[in-house]
Amino acid sequence: MAGRAVALLAAAAVAVVTGCSGEASNQALRERRTTTTPAEGSASPERSRPSAPASQQATDQPTDQPTEQPTEQPTDEPTDEPQTAPEPRRSFVTIPAIGLRDFPVVRYRGTSDDAAGTALQDAGEMASPRGPRGGTGPGEVGNYIVTGHRLTGTAPLRYSPSLRAGDRIRVRTGDSVFVYEVRRTRWTSFRQPASLRAQRAEVPGRPGERATRPMITLSTCATLEDHADGNYWSDRFDNPEHRIDKIGVLVATRPA
Repeated sequence: MAGRAVALLAAAAVAVVTGCSGEASNQALRERRTTTTPAEGSASPERSRPSAPASQQATDQPTDQPTEQPTEQPTDEPTDEPQTAPEPRRSFVTIPAIGLRDFPVVRYRGTSDDAAGTALQDAGEMASPRGPRGGTGPGEVGNYIVTGHRLTGTAPLRYSPSLRAGDRIRVRTGDSVFVYEVRRTRWTSFRQPASLRAQRAEVPGRPGERATRPMITLSTCATLEDHADGNYWSDRFDNPEHRIDKIGVLVATRPA
């Protein structure tokens, strides 16, 4: 009897233990079904960020194209020095005191009364030398040399030895007229190199002096005066020894 009671008590204990563990297992299963657990090693889900508008994305992206810059147009800058027209080959001389009007003067490269200059005078014109041994152009700073016959051909300077201080010599070249005023008279000797250098100097009669203003030398032969003194010397171009030069300075410039 006692043995049966012990067996019944043991069976009852087993039943209680089994029932408790089954309830706990069932409870644990229900909690696992209702709770979501992320898998091991997986990252937590992130909330999606709204994307920027397409126009903003285009703006934020770097571009290889240069931005449009205003174009600087070149401007014409004024020059400090005015453009001058080349000197015409012929100018025209007017000397009211001796009745000379618009007589042609031809420029050439050479020196006063050389072969080329004498040929121009023999052809009926006056001559004006240019170059290292010549003079300047009309209106230019320096010595503007004009030579002409007195007794032969057209003889434009027949009466030039009578010019006095204050008489005017007008030179028209291109679209300008240059007015010179006679200041003094000098004589040049073809037989004296120093006298010839003085005639061709920047400042007439003063070799080595730097010119500061436009001047003129109007030169013709002194044949009558030389012959009156018994001097019949002449060079190979039939020029007498002496020439009479009228020296003037520029006093006015005006349009032609």
